[in-house]
Amino acid sequence: MISLGCPKNLVDSEMILGNMGLAGFRITARPEDADVIVVNTCGFIDKAKEESVNTILEACELKRASPTPKKVIVTGCLGQRYGDDLRREIPEVDAIVGLGQYDSIGETLRSLVGADAVGADGGPLFQVSDPDFACHAETGRLRLTPSHFGYVRISEGCDNPCTFCAIPKIRGRFRSKPLRMIEDEVRELVDTGCKEVVLISQDTTSYGVDIDGVYALPRLLERVAGMPGVRWVRLLYVYPACFSDEMIEAIASIPEVVKYVDIPLQHISEKMLRRMGRRLGERGTRALLERMRDRIPGLYLRTTFIVGFPGEDECEFGILRDYVREFRFERLGVFTYSREENTPAFRLREDVPEEVVQERLEELMLAQQEVAFEQNRSRVGERVEVLLDRREGGRWVARSAGEAPEIDPTIIVDPAVGGGEGDPVERVEVDRRDRWKPGDFVEVRITGHQDYDLLASPSIAERAAVGR
Repeated sequence: MISLGCPKNLVDSEMILGNMGLAGFRITARPEDADVIVVNTCGFIDKAKEESVNTILEACELKRASPTPKKVIVTGCLGQRYGDDLRREIPEVDAIVGLGQYDSIGETLRSLVGADAVGADGGPLFQVSDPDFACHAETGRLRLTPSHFGYVRISEGCDNPCTFCAIPKIRGRFRSKPLRMIEDEVRELVDTGCKEVVLISQDTTSYGVDIDGVYALPRLLERVAGMPGVRWVRLLYVYPACFSDEMIEAIASIPEVVKYVDIPLQHISEKMLRRMGRRLGERGTRALLERMRDRIPGLYLRTTFIVGFPGEDECEFGILRDYVREFRFERLGVFTYSREENTPAFRLREDVPEEVVQERLEELMLAQQEVAFEQNRSRVGERVEVLLDRREGGRWVARSAGEAPEIDPTIIVDPAVGGGEGDPVERVEVDRRDRWKPGDFVEVRITGHQDYDLLASPSIAERAAVGR
């Protein structure tokens, strides 16, 4: 399995692999050793589509050069969105499976392995249908993340009218999972060592509204946070228009819910937000972020912005750049506008020249870099609890509550060095240091930074604990 794209795609990959394992297939990490290569693609923006196509072509080249028969299956968003084009342009692919046909991939594999099964027209097998299917329990997954954290998808699809986004066309209408189903998934993750539950969907804020008309995210957070074994609950992909004061209160008051919110804003200028089809305008967005900062102590805010959207002139970009400098987001990513077929924005003109788009991208990232480096300097001396992700050489790669897995910078911990403010630096014995393992929570002191990453050493309390 080659899994591309976002954590939502990763959950799909884990489900596919789990189903394949239950069906008796053996799974290998090396494409060279596989009889079948499954490429789970992303089809969201141009760069993602390009990466997906290149990966498919690489898999087909492995198939061509292999001394033993190989098959290539394409699934995921690109297969769902451009299945007909892929079937026509890359006939070396053996099957294209849509988002609603994951349960049948085992049958597809069996029909391909040891056979020359083809589609009715002599091309690849083609199994792509309407993506607007019901939510299914995502248990029995083969985990692709480290065991101590895992993603739980709380809903599928999207109903928001963003003019630049093709997700509703790819993934269908918004639909929430029943709460009991989510609890079963969390319970399975915890039983396999998960301590950090990361809640994801295309729009986490709207959870539950399609079931009984109530925005039920606060209740969901309470239920997940209260489950035995859950230490951290993290919230990604918050849609701002539906982010209520009740949700703010839930994040602020539930100890297990980390004070971290990923809230893609896309822009801040009123004109651009209207053109993008965003439901919350400039004034409302600014007010929401101020309320969040005021009411959630120690909040880490992550957002993403789009530069180069049609009609973005120097004035509109200046409003965005100034806001980035003024508000000082803890985490920020920038994308260049991708003109997507079958979206309302596809028909817009007033294109921004590519060289201007790239200049704005660089300018915005440099503005955020200044903010990020200054924030890192301000954290030196801070004592913080971190979750150990992995060991690299003699040091550990870790995260505090302010860093989401696989997205944000990390905290590099040297466990052999201790020292706090006013405390002499000393070496910690190797046998004590080696008691740490991935998934442990330890207390460290921030000692410096290296670009975006922070550097840390065990705190006095942690060294005392390790020595016991």
